[in-house]
Amino acid sequence: MESNDTQMASPTPVRARKYSFSRKQSVMAEPGKEGQIVAPGIWAGNTIGVFTSGGDSQGMNAAVRAVVRMGFYVGSKVYFIKEGYQGMVDGGDNIVEATWSSVSGILQKGGTVIGSARCKDFRERPGRLIAACNLVKKGISNLVVIGGDGSLTGADCFRQEWGGLLDELLSTGKITKDEREKYKHLNIVGMVGSIDNDFCGTDMTIGTDSALHRIIEAVDAIATTALSHQRAFVMEVMGRHCGYLALVGALATEADWVFIPEWPPEEDWKDTLCKKLVAERNLGQRLNIILVAEGAIDNTGNPITAADVKHLLATELKIDTRVTVLGHVQRGGSPSAFDRILGSRMGAEAVLALIDANPDTPACVISIEGNSTVRVPLMECVERTKEVQACMDKRNFDEAVRLRGKSFQNNLNVYRLLSKLRPPSSHIKPSSHEDNKVEPCYPFTDHKTHRNLAIMNIGAPACGMNAAVRSFVRISLTRGFRVLGIHDSFDGLMKGDVVPMTWSQVQGWAGKGGSFLGTKKQWAQNVGVAKIADKFAEYKIDGLMIVGGFEAYHSALQLAEAREKFPPLCIPIVVIPCTISNNIPGSDFSLGADTALNEITDICDRIKQSATGTKRRVFVAETMGGYCGYLATLAGLASGADAAYIYEERFGVNDLKQDVEHLKDKILSANVQRGLILRNEKANHNYSTDFITRLFAEEGYPTFTTRMNVLGHMQQGGYPSPFDRNYGTKMAAKGVEWLAEMIERYMDPSGVVRTGNADTIVLLGMMKRHLTFTPVEELKEETDFEKRIPIDQWWLKLRPLLRILAKHRVVAYEVESEIKNIDEEDDDSF
Repeated sequence: MESNDTQMASPTPVRARKYSFSRKQSVMAEPGKEGQIVAPGIWAGNTIGVFTSGGDSQGMNAAVRAVVRMGFYVGSKVYFIKEGYQGMVDGGDNIVEATWSSVSGILQKGGTVIGSARCKDFRERPGRLIAACNLVKKGISNLVVIGGDGSLTGADCFRQEWGGLLDELLSTGKITKDEREKYKHLNIVGMVGSIDNDFCGTDMTIGTDSALHRIIEAVDAIATTALSHQRAFVMEVMGRHCGYLALVGALATEADWVFIPEWPPEEDWKDTLCKKLVAERNLGQRLNIILVAEGAIDNTGNPITAADVKHLLATELKIDTRVTVLGHVQRGGSPSAFDRILGSRMGAEAVLALIDANPDTPACVISIEGNSTVRVPLMECVERTKEVQACMDKRNFDEAVRLRGKSFQNNLNVYRLLSKLRPPSSHIKPSSHEDNKVEPCYPFTDHKTHRNLAIMNIGAPACGMNAAVRSFVRISLTRGFRVLGIHDSFDGLMKGDVVPMTWSQVQGWAGKGGSFLGTKKQWAQNVGVAKIADKFAEYKIDGLMIVGGFEAYHSALQLAEAREKFPPLCIPIVVIPCTISNNIPGSDFSLGADTALNEITDICDRIKQSATGTKRRVFVAETMGGYCGYLATLAGLASGADAAYIYEERFGVNDLKQDVEHLKDKILSANVQRGLILRNEKANHNYSTDFITRLFAEEGYPTFTTRMNVLGHMQQGGYPSPFDRNYGTKMAAKGVEWLAEMIERYMDPSGVVRTGNADTIVLLGMMKRHLTFTPVEELKEETDFEKRIPIDQWWLKLRPLLRILAKHRVVAYEVESEIKNIDEEDDDSF
């Protein structure tokens, strides 16, 4: 498992822990700014309407569920408005009051259970007049709209006209004076549901991650048949106006080429593409994958279709080429863990934004920024989104890419680096002479002119390790470095299992789980820091990337603290956090954790499904994570668990008994047939998974029966998720850029790299939305080495939401979102 009972001793006394959540919290009477606490029943007497509009996307149901249950938590009535704006206009049975059980069992369903439709009537004032009347008669003056920019624009227009519409209804006797006064203001909050991720102002829209899952599943499946027959496949993906799906899909699947609307190819793209594919085939590559966004164009604005690309390859290169149009497969299927959590967080914050709304505040859209939800002015986002399309219409593609945001730009830049026309040779290196002759490039020689970058994995295997290694190798080679792969962690270094790595060697690695380099759980001090320094000198290592878990971070710290004694350790070293436990300080997310969450969520879905037809059963499932409760908490949100027991939140037998009574009450009163309890593997030494299962079985009888499941190493397996493939690729690219900069800065005239005691052993992490290099010696004070977890963990703020959505009423919820401007973005955005 990810944790290990034989722990390393802490190098220094650990400061007092300050884990930030407990079940008992003081509450404030009114919500408002970020960090304030919302008490149950605070908004009693108000009514909310929720609807989905436009194209459906996976995760909409999670958002609807969260709106309903958070609405109940604050004391409001909540109505479903079925079939979007059409249902609002038609009224009647299309506007129905929601109940707790009406949103049970919808979290794992794709699409939208309340329906979505496009409505011509609502585009005209008479249609909006009818819709206003229908809402007033139900007492609805607060709307949550889940849809694309067209749906959100329509909602803002409706809000602007609301007063005039009510005046007209009053004058014609359709509503009373009391109704006119009581519902005089309409409050609107939006959430963006779109698989295209084409809305400016949010890092991700609801459904995008799930659509990427469908794309990489399809590409991975097609790659096997293409490999068998040496075929090329041209795959069309959605994205009429935005190339995000195609671009990130290309990064995640190692596609040979991608066509997107924002980045048309050069005029000679046909020749360039053919030369690239010929070069790859000559290197032994048996398949080619090309992704085409449905809105792809050339630099004159003419469409580029999958059929066009197929015709080119078939006629010019005589390659057996097939076309696959994924179509609405991308919209289908169960939502990913990310989209379930995203929809749940956005839905809860949408209700709190309605509470804060007043006639003077503009309508807002709930967005995600890094690990935080934010409120952004709705129409600012809509105008920015329209501006992108206007730039593309004017052929100003550089500006269009800029307006898409730093994340889109970074994706594009990394893809361009990894998709060079011709991969650099691993056996020859251009000479410095003007005649462009080539000279041999033997390993570990001629150190003055040839810089060596090394990479190794340390810790338990996690999905995404191979994607990071692939990116590191190819980008390092592109920049002129020689790349050394250290197999089997420090053991391999000691045994001399250090080999040069080539461009073609890492072909296909991004989509594979585990660690092809080999990885072990070991620390530098256990192996011997002096021996490691000798090996660094032997192999003339100028810079090192370590991809791994807590052991990788701890080993880097031990090397940093030993630099004064061992000069060969005075080189730049960067750690990429990679562990399913997500327990490393200096980064909000670790590589591999997203894949593990999806594995756990999928298993929990199957566990619950296994009880179909079995009345009243509660499952207790144990997750990995060591002492870190990240997996249990986030998987609990994604799977709709009733509770998640973790080390960071102390609990006792009284808490367990309260949860039993809660489940009994919910099963009997809400007609819920199944319950799910998650327990982190080291949540409590005494209250084991077996103990909790037996307690629930005894105290819950005869209301429900109980079953236990230990998920085990299934959580470390599987294929990397789109996020982990993309995350590993981009993190390694950023790490190579930093290593190259440090080598240039600290190389002396003799060609030797010596950093001294400078802060050049760092951990590269994502903090909120920024990629940040933090010296490991600074992170020392932020670490509980005994339990192998950070002292402060951002995700603990999500604990109350998990319990609220499971109908626990005795918790307080901390306002998460803050109001931000759409232009607030830094250069280091992920």
